[in-house]
Amino acid sequence: MTAALREAVPKVSVNALAAPRVAELVAAADALRLGISASERGATLVDAGIAARGGLEAGRRIAEICMGGLGSVALAPGDGETGGLTQVHAHSADPIIACLASQYAGWSLAHGEGKGAFRALASGPGRAIARREPLFDELRYADRFDRAVFVLEVDRAPPEPVIDKIARDCALVPDRITLVLTPTRSLAGTVQIVARALEVALHKAHALGFALDRIVDGVGTAPLPPPAPDFLAAMGRTNDAILFGGRVTLYVDGPDADAERLARELPASASRDYGKPFAEIFKDYQFDFYKIDPMLFAPAEVTVCNLGSGRSFRGGRRDLARLVESFGL
Repeated sequence: MTAALREAVPKVSVNALAAPRVAELVAAADALRLGISASERGATLVDAGIAARGGLEAGRRIAEICMGGLGSVALAPGDGETGGLTQVHAHSADPIIACLASQYAGWSLAHGEGKGAFRALASGPGRAIARREPLFDELRYADRFDRAVFVLEVDRAPPEPVIDKIARDCALVPDRITLVLTPTRSLAGTVQIVARALEVALHKAHALGFALDRIVDGVGTAPLPPPAPDFLAAMGRTNDAILFGGRVTLYVDGPDADAERLARELPASASRDYGKPFAEIFKDYQFDFYKIDPMLFAPAEVTVCNLGSGRSFRGGRRDLARLVESFGL
């Protein structure tokens, strides 16, 4: 065991907190229009939009599972600024663990080459058991539990070697692994992606060098786009929902100057690539994510409330015109 892992004593277990929610999701599979199956070696596969239809409520529950049981996700009516579009609200009283140690899609999984290759970014509580990302050493967080759950944004089930790798890296047998599969084009997939407005804000705050231990609480909201049958359009709409319509409030400690800088630099509009629908930007960079300015991935508007001084700072703004263009309204 490494020194970093010995020091990483979990305050809470995100997999233990998520486990009852996973059990409830599986038990309600028929009502939620989900498909439940097992891999060759016994891992539980939850189909939330591939062969099964899935739906908004399934997506809402999956988003809460993805936050490791430390967050709440709700659907609510929209306002005039976003054209009345349904809003997805996410909140966590432990936002760093819920969003970065659990919800963030940070573990890259791959198998095979060429057109038949499998590629996925894994999110969810199981990441904190596998700890295959340097981020966990920074967070000083490790989870230990006898079951692990992951959410994969994919349109087909992972091949058995990928499941074996997940089980091996978690030091668990496959039948203790649950994989929730949520295609971008599905209703459930759309909800669980748009529920990441707060997570996206925290990830950018980390990239900007803001001390994560000074972020005390947070709330994120973004409009729910209509799913698109084409993957590129669906991916573009879910990104645009946050880039042009996301609104996040962070409650922080520290000097006002730091809170003001965070409010100024965190919104998506601070990026050199801001201005066009995400699908167009993706095409402009020959479909290479790594060429896109990483500072683009952020909510449209942020309010930073300094708990020490009582002052609040706002940056960015929501853009209904670009949402209308992206969503095909």
